[in-house]
Amino acid sequence: MSEPIEEWLEELNKLGDEKSMTDKQLKIVRAASEIFAEKGFAASSTNEIAQRAGVAEGTIFRHYKTKKELLVSIVAPVMAKLVAPFVMREFYKVLDSKYESYDQMLRAIIENRLAFLEKHLHVLKIFIQEIPFHPELQEQFEKLILAKVFEKITPNIRRFQEEGSLVNWSPYTIMRLTASSLIGYAAVRTLYGKREGSSWDDEQEREATIAFIMKGLAP
Repeated sequence: MSEPIEEWLEELNKLGDEKSMTDKQLKIVRAASEIFAEKGFAASSTNEIAQRAGVAEGTIFRHYKTKKELLVSIVAPVMAKLVAPFVMREFYKVLDSKYESYDQMLRAIIENRLAFLEKHLHVLKIFIQEIPFHPELQEQFEKLILAKVFEKITPNIRRFQEEGSLVNWSPYTIMRLTASSLIGYAAVRTLYGKREGSSWDDEQEREATIAFIMKGLAP
């Protein structure tokens, strides 16, 4: 049972507007979070979740009508209650800071988000695996994450464009291209770079990614 999952559950249970979860609900959500992260939603069964939670399978269906409802009860509230006050809290400090150049801001973003990714990878795997397949989760993600990040980054992008250091494309396009490169770097780093015996040079790959972005966005 990992500490990050315990941390998320603690925040989830105390930040909600509705009544706190019962002990059995906490056990169910904890077990489901672990199994969804390990195996993915489609390959998980309510029987397996019940066994790990130490409850009868019928107990799950007394709280959640379907496995999908259990997934949404974990992911959607976590986004709604944790993204702004918890997940985005440290990120806002980075986005609200003033930077001399776009590449300086990229380095700060990478350092901040990689630390968060490594700490919460077990739970975040659920988001990564399931968001593409569930429209209600996509809507939550766009509303609670993308919209807030776009709002924070746009003024910086506008300032760098006015200074002549970034191409005069829409901030949305610049963010999309930047995010694609950064997510690709983070994904390969997580899947390959951490393996024993890997030839991955993280500093070199990070700087190459930033250089690629800066050259592509040069005016």
